[in-house]
Amino acid sequence: MIIKTECVRGRVFATRAEANLALFEYIDGFYNSRRIQKRLGFLSPIEFEEKHYANRAAAKQANLNTRQAALAS
Repeated sequence: MIIKTECVRGRVFATRAEANLALFEYIDGFYNSRRIQKRLGFLSPIEFEEKHYANRAAAKQANLNTRQAALAS
């Protein structure tokens, strides 16, 4: 398994529990947050979240501009 190899290559663990923890931290903290996912439009979770908040901010700004124009009229 590639993930496991990337995580544990060259490391020596005192116990199986220590190795399991290192693998879990790698998968949960690094791999899953950067791996592209089909359900997110082939973006990583980080990219998807950045895009979501950017779109949200743009929509909020557009809504604010519309309100200001209506008040000015």
